[in-house]
Amino acid sequence: MKNRAEFELLISENRGIIFKVIRLYEEREEEVKDLYQEVLLQTWKSFHLYKGKSKFGTWLYRVTLNTVLTHRRKEDRRTLTRPFNESEEFTEEADRNERKEALWGAIRCLNELDRALISLHFDGYDYSEIGEVLGLQASNVGVRLHRIKKNLKKIMKP
Repeated sequence: MKNRAEFELLISENRGIIFKVIRLYEEREEEVKDLYQEVLLQTWKSFHLYKGKSKFGTWLYRVTLNTVLTHRRKEDRRTLTRPFNESEEFTEEADRNERKEALWGAIRCLNELDRALISLHFDGYDYSEIGEVLGLQASNVGVRLHRIKKNLKKIMKP
């Protein structure tokens, strides 16, 4: 059985993955905190199943995504998204944070699978790792990413 110190170290090194996945589906701070605790619980309960065949971050992403999606189904509610103003103009002087927020707003407009896919892509996972996490073929990941990028450009275009 794996020990608590190893678990705590791996969680500490990969904490950002958990928060990023949760924030893709939830904006309310109290819900984010609750989901974080739920992810830690689910990760600990299934930690003995982690065999090291993939990176811990990949495995943790999958556990986090499954926990968040299960929570959403149990709550039987839709993800709250901020309205995205498609006519908003971005100029050269626009603040980088505004662009980043606009991108996250656009990503929140995507369906659940596409959000997870683009998030993993942004984190630098290769197609086979993304496929492993989401249960897709690597070739399908490439095609879907191309379509997602086109869709995001359309959403963000003023």
